[in-house]
Amino acid sequence: MILCADIGGSYIDFAQADAKHELSHRKRTPTPTTDLERFVSAMNDMTAGYDAAMPLHIAIAGVCAPRSGQTRTANIPCVNGVPLRRLLAERLGRRVLVANDAHCFALSEAMQGAGAGHNIVFGIILGTGVGGGLIIDGRPVIGPGGLGGEWGHGPFIPEATGPGSIPALPCQCGQRGCLDTIGGARGIERLHHHLGGGELHARSLLAQWREGDGAARRTVDVWLDRMSAGLAMVANVTGASIMPVGGGLAHQVALIEALDCKVRDRILRHQENPLVVPGHLPGESGLIGASWLKD
Repeated sequence: MILCADIGGSYIDFAQADAKHELSHRKRTPTPTTDLERFVSAMNDMTAGYDAAMPLHIAIAGVCAPRSGQTRTANIPCVNGVPLRRLLAERLGRRVLVANDAHCFALSEAMQGAGAGHNIVFGIILGTGVGGGLIIDGRPVIGPGGLGGEWGHGPFIPEATGPGSIPALPCQCGQRGCLDTIGGARGIERLHHHLGGGELHARSLLAQWREGDGAARRTVDVWLDRMSAGLAMVANVTGASIMPVGGGLAHQVALIEALDCKVRDRILRHQENPLVVPGHLPGESGLIGASWLKD
């Protein structure tokens, strides 16, 4: 048995996973984001009453450096710079593993979701922003600082001016022109506004695109062009044979199908079967992925 927690900026989701990675004893509590003692107390309350021999595996909206164990996250400032794995192991009296939630999403899809049976799986997050995780033979590929799969960052969009140019917007990572600035739900809204389409929520924008609206079609065409270029590079570099999508835009089936066609047109190999597909386990990916983590 494994205890699992999916820690986001708003809530901590908790469950117990059995040997088949099926979840039970589900519960949720608000995340204490600014007080480390309250955060540790919340984790202690979640795990109280369970045998100390049961490890705690955590998916968190942030990164955990493999060597130092230090955690960095935008939404839970109280754990920034904290060796979270070691701290919780000491305070809770049980073995603890911590991983990025995007890596856990990719792992859940690789092991029992859309990527089951594939040796190389690249999980794509298209939510508020852009993220991802690479899984090879059932293990996340995690580099220095806990990073890996961050295909949304890098100057992919060149600086340009003039009518119809794509904006090389400043990114929170400090660069300009990252796909993260246009890739998620807020990004496609930002892109639509820049291209003269006005203020429009992503759901409305994509509904208009499906109905054939000209302005919406232009925005989505630009989005598909840039995003497929980035993902084609990821597919060529990693050799991933399946790329499940999580996050809010994963529910936009027509958009994901259009992105898949565009990506497959641009990769070096021929692939008849879909490559970019909606994930099968988006609602439970953090908990399920955490249950598959290994030292």
